[in-house]
Amino acid sequence: MADPYATLGVARSATEADIKKAYRKLAKELHPDRNKDDKAASDRFSKVTQAYDLLTDKDKRARFDRGEIDGDGNPAAPFGYGGSGGAGGFGGGFRAGPGGRGGFDMGGDAQGGDFSDIFEGLFGGRSNAGGGGFASGFGRRPQPKGGNVAYKLKVPFEDAATLSPQRITLADGKTIDLKLPVGVDTGTQMRLGGKGDPGPGGPGDAIVTIEVEPHRFYNRDGDDIRIDLPVNLAEAVLGAKVRVPTVEGAVMLSVPRGATSGKTLRLKGRGFHRKDGTRGDQLVTLMVDLPADDAALAAFVADWPGRTADPRARFGV
Repeated sequence: MADPYATLGVARSATEADIKKAYRKLAKELHPDRNKDDKAASDRFSKVTQAYDLLTDKDKRARFDRGEIDGDGNPAAPFGYGGSGGAGGFGGGFRAGPGGRGGFDMGGDAQGGDFSDIFEGLFGGRSNAGGGGFASGFGRRPQPKGGNVAYKLKVPFEDAATLSPQRITLADGKTIDLKLPVGVDTGTQMRLGGKGDPGPGGPGDAIVTIEVEPHRFYNRDGDDIRIDLPVNLAEAVLGAKVRVPTVEGAVMLSVPRGATSGKTLRLKGRGFHRKDGTRGDQLVTLMVDLPADDAALAAFVADWPGRTADPRARFGV
């Protein structure tokens, strides 16, 4: 019989929060999904789960602390069971009687006696005449749940940024509308309890892994969104108000006079949602777009006095 405190690696004074924290850590390390074909890890996972179930049941934990049940949830041995005799105890302990039945070795004519009435009175159960011991109803191992089912869900870039609900079809043909979590990104996993394979202890879970699809002109930079925005020469030189796309629709942006390619403007709160409830920004980088064959523009620049200025002088080349 294992000590559930030792199994979880916590002190007897551990709070419920301490126990949950220890269990989550061990369950993550030992979960069968991460340790396929590793029987030792699977067995330890079962023991850790059993210890957690006992210690998070306030009644069972109190009974274990008082010595009334053991680490497997079974009743502790009555009347000095297993002892060497003396006050309150029987002489020789428990042994298998004829036909496999359990009995107390008391010496003399009492050997092999049937104590089903004692067991029934103590534990509300009966001795098993065919199988040694008694069915107390305590300490039954939890039935295993069904296996988890993995899904991959591709989410459009704009939907990930705006947390638009996504619909997924499960293996049984049913559809579920998922609410995306804040901070969602490629690799984010969502657990749908009870949506996995069936099992004797209940169904497993569905594990949905998110893949945020790339966009044709947006790029993600942490919680910010970047976009290169073309502007014409007049808009750059004279300044202008231009329409710029965002994940929630187009907005007007003021281009300052004399803007050059590479200048970045910021649209506050137009990025991805953060876990703290705030949002990133949209960073708009201006790209001056010149026509390839414009005779009038070429003639103007040819006579423009500023055409001899060297913008690379600071490089020393």
